[in-house]
Amino acid sequence: MHTQSSFRLLVVRLGAMGDILHALPAVTALRQAHPCWQIGWVVDPRWQALLRAGVRDQGSGVSEPGGSAMPLVDRLHFAPSRDWKRHPLSARTRSQINGLRRELREARYDAVLDLQGAIRSAVIARLTGCSRRIGEAKPREWPAHWLFTERVSTRGAHVIEQDVELASAVAGDPLAFLPPLLPVDPEAESWCAAWLAERAAPSAARPLAFIAPGAGWGAKRWPAERYAAVAQGLKERGLQVLVNAPPGEESLAAPIAAAGAAIPFTATLPQLIALTRHLALCVGGDTGPLHLACALGRPVVGIYGPTDPNRNGPFGTRARVLRNPESRRDHTRRDAPEPGLLTIAPEDVLKAADELLAEEEIR
Repeated sequence: MHTQSSFRLLVVRLGAMGDILHALPAVTALRQAHPCWQIGWVVDPRWQALLRAGVRDQGSGVSEPGGSAMPLVDRLHFAPSRDWKRHPLSARTRSQINGLRRELREARYDAVLDLQGAIRSAVIARLTGCSRRIGEAKPREWPAHWLFTERVSTRGAHVIEQDVELASAVAGDPLAFLPPLLPVDPEAESWCAAWLAERAAPSAARPLAFIAPGAGWGAKRWPAERYAAVAQGLKERGLQVLVNAPPGEESLAAPIAAAGAAIPFTATLPQLIALTRHLALCVGGDTGPLHLACALGRPVVGIYGPTDPNRNGPFGTRARVLRNPESRRDHTRRDAPEPGLLTIAPEDVLKAADELLAEEEIR
């Protein structure tokens, strides 16, 4: 078991918003078990608000361990991998990769925990020069395992369970799931309070429901007109309904808001975190805002099709998951909704919502 306060651990988890959120419980467990460890994280700068508050630039940051603004990590390192993929041979990409390599080597990490299981994350782990690189024996992208020096066979079905198992391997002691710690941004919290007071003033006492219609690709997206019907049903049940409309997804939210039962919500990630803490219910597919609601312990209705909820579904909160038993796991990025997804009706979603809301009243 590692107990020394000088132990330095690097976590590598890139990917989408949901990927970062799924890794948080494992690192939360590590932080509680070993509060004196120095923990760094390589992350895409788009998602840094999930790890620290109050930062507006994309530079690496050092902070005192603990505290509500940066509760899990001591240092962030940034890898804008989406940009690198788009411009792999550009001078800017080469400069950023070389800069990251220097930064990681100067940090002198004792171990690297690859929670991504991808070739790109394994390569970043290799860039550290660290002799101890830990990953899954059967990672998401098979060639990545050749770059690990320690390969852990995981048994958990859900990716959160698998990440906790990997964290246990580096810690040298068994860890258990813990609700993740997310930063608290005072500026975003103040904004949220003012926004709610202004936009929901006529019905301030009504519970707040949030609809997240987006998803990584079309096959995972339940039709907008069905979300609109759900919004109407929730409004009739006395809820104030918001629909997520981030930049680039306005067209998904527009038909839902146009039906008149939902208010479009466009905000920064810190503001979304602040708002999510106030939700009575979140409805959506396999998408970042739904996983954020789970991370913050809010009730969720998950509408699933080609992705497997046993691996990527709601975890650690009260939830109802709707999925046709004929749906099969398929990450092919098709545009049309997966056929099984289309068998789920608005009435099914509203029934699940009623069950969760009734449980909330009992509590």
